[in-house]
Amino acid sequence: MTSAIAPALYRVLSPPRSEGGKTVAVFFDANGDLQGRAAIAEAPLSVFVEASDVGSVTLRVFMPTKEKGSSDSGALAALAFLQAQGGLLDVVDVRMGAEVLPAQLCGGEWLLRQGDVKVTEAPAVDLSPIGIEARSIQVASAGRPNLVVEVADFTALEAFQADAEAIAAVNRATGTTGLVLYAPGGPDRAEVSFRAFGPLKGFLEDGASSNMFACLVGTLGAQGRLPTDTNMLRGAQRRPGAPSRLTAQFTAVPDGAADVWVGGRAERLSP
Repeated sequence: MTSAIAPALYRVLSPPRSEGGKTVAVFFDANGDLQGRAAIAEAPLSVFVEASDVGSVTLRVFMPTKEKGSSDSGALAALAFLQAQGGLLDVVDVRMGAEVLPAQLCGGEWLLRQGDVKVTEAPAVDLSPIGIEARSIQVASAGRPNLVVEVADFTALEAFQADAEAIAAVNRATGTTGLVLYAPGGPDRAEVSFRAFGPLKGFLEDGASSNMFACLVGTLGAQGRLPTDTNMLRGAQRRPGAPSRLTAQFTAVPDGAADVWVGGRAERLSP
């Protein structure tokens, strides 16, 4: 059992042979000054296991300076830790604050249910202020509406320079809260590569966003571009200097993708 002094450190959603993704400290107990313990953990995110049994897990998630409320990355790390202790079924409920997310183990990776994705055509919008020539533009929502834009190619995606004010203005003009840019293909046999921006949500660019990847999966479904020989899709999230690799499981329907689950690798680093 991992002690409170030495949490288990995990790297979550990292690409193969890479140190990308997110680092998470997993504490087996939720006793004492949780914020103080998170402040000295060697990770930007700490997750405390308040309770667990074979079919459910209750977590609290902290950043070094405040409680976060919920985090898919934190949940994936905690699930990997508890699975290694032999204490979980392959399908469990994860509670973080007021939120409860179903989780399932699939091919050695934990996936969290993001819900049904609704996709609509985007209102007319000028993307020239953010320097993008779009091949397609749609609005997709798995709880929060995101503007999902296909760029010319992988090179254009990698070269994009984010301007927080310009992106925020585009989101306001389209009634969306985030921006997803994507291009087909990617490293390590990824079917799609993407970047995720959210100045209106309090961040410029996310390094590993399950919700925004789910919106992209729904968009590809609405375009009839999801694989037909499998219900899995691999995505390369390409935040500069901090790449991630996400896996989605989906049910394809004529107007998008329903019942989307997103997760990925969780590798224990120490102790």
